[in-house]
Amino acid sequence: MSLVCAISNEVPEHPCVSPVSNQVFERRLIEKYIAENGVDPINGQPLSEEQLIDIKVSHPIRPKAPSATSIPAILKSLQDEWDAVMLHSFTLRQQLQTTRQELSHALYQHDAACRVIARLTKEVTAAREALATLKPQAGLIAPQATPASQTAAVGAGGEAMEVSEQVGMTPEIIQKRGKTVPEDLIRAEDLGKFRQVASHAVSSGADKNVVVFDRREEQIVATLKGHTKKVSSVIYHPAQSVVFSASPDSTIRVWSVTGGNCVQVIRAHEASVTGLSLHATGDYLLSSSEDQYWAFSDIQTGRVLTKVTDETAGCALTCAQFHPDGLIFGTGTADSQIKIWDLKERTNVANFPGHSGPVTSIAFSENGYYLATGAQDSSLKLWDLRKLKNFKTITLDNNYEVKSLVFDQSGTYLAVGGSDIRVYICKQWSEVLNFSDHSGLVTGVAFGEHAQFLASTGMDRSLKFYSL
Repeated sequence: MSLVCAISNEVPEHPCVSPVSNQVFERRLIEKYIAENGVDPINGQPLSEEQLIDIKVSHPIRPKAPSATSIPAILKSLQDEWDAVMLHSFTLRQQLQTTRQELSHALYQHDAACRVIARLTKEVTAAREALATLKPQAGLIAPQATPASQTAAVGAGGEAMEVSEQVGMTPEIIQKRGKTVPEDLIRAEDLGKFRQVASHAVSSGADKNVVVFDRREEQIVATLKGHTKKVSSVIYHPAQSVVFSASPDSTIRVWSVTGGNCVQVIRAHEASVTGLSLHATGDYLLSSSEDQYWAFSDIQTGRVLTKVTDETAGCALTCAQFHPDGLIFGTGTADSQIKIWDLKERTNVANFPGHSGPVTSIAFSENGYYLATGAQDSSLKLWDLRKLKNFKTITLDNNYEVKSLVFDQSGTYLAVGGSDIRVYICKQWSEVLNFSDHSGLVTGVAFGEHAQFLASTGMDRSLKFYSL
């Protein structure tokens, strides 16, 4: 039997009894009544708060309101509770997503900082070693840079890459790529004065050959033969006399320039190889293919270390490019998607939709913040990797074909190769240069050191250089 308040006719939370009328009351209600009237509400006799006697009982269980005792009322109550739970869950998911994005940005900035620190440490070590080789003569001798020998490898849908071999303490040791713009970087007003200074007949790659061209000597130093179909992509190793090439014959070949022979054949794919990118360490190679897979291979052994596909997409990969830190990379697809992958986890971590045609080329800026993409929709899109969104779209001429994209090493300029050659200044994203000297499609563009010159290859079987 439960106690009932004589005033409210409900089970009291803090019951007490009046010695005047012997009735049970809710203490809160009877105290308020006594404060206003000073008498017992039942018999009207004088009563004070000190006379009230507390009743010690176990915690009362309040009976449900009559409105909650029917089945429809119970269902309504359950529905209200379910809605509240779902709203709370939605709020938690939003907060979790925001926290994940903030964590991702923090980790990205941390990785970028670690990369810069590692680079600076390497430069300091190189500078110390170079300094130790100098002979002191009445004090410190001013270091002089030895002219670099510059070599380029060209192939059909590939790039023209330069390799520099420096001796002694050079400006490159003091300041390389990074957020600080090098003092020797060509200025935008001077870049606009570039003109064609040389043109050489080379392979377009359609003849299945890779040609290595020495810019300094202005002559071909090696013709590499071995592919059974056209050459679609070429990379020159930045520290070794090694060239990598890809072809629709589904193979990737590693060539020795000095020996003029193929030293490794990497068979990572079962269809046409569409893209190549060298890892920041210089020891591994990323490749993409129409077989829908990307592969990560060891260039020394030719062994395929991992091979991954996006089973949910089910479409060919059209290009691939490492991020400068080597921890993530991007791939383009035939269904106009750009996918960002985590190399260590081998998972797709972000997607950038927006193009309306197959993606033909992608390029990361050296600071790691920006991604440029081109596709068969005659447009160039710029993406901010920190905010994971497209912040600029450059609409090109109708039927313009983008075949090659490359940032200079300072991240100041972006070159586009395709129907012609265009150079944009970053941040303003305004065009500062336009060349249409090739009689065929431009398949590769590359900047020289500090953007002092620009090189391009095309389907017209020519290698052209532009400078002041």
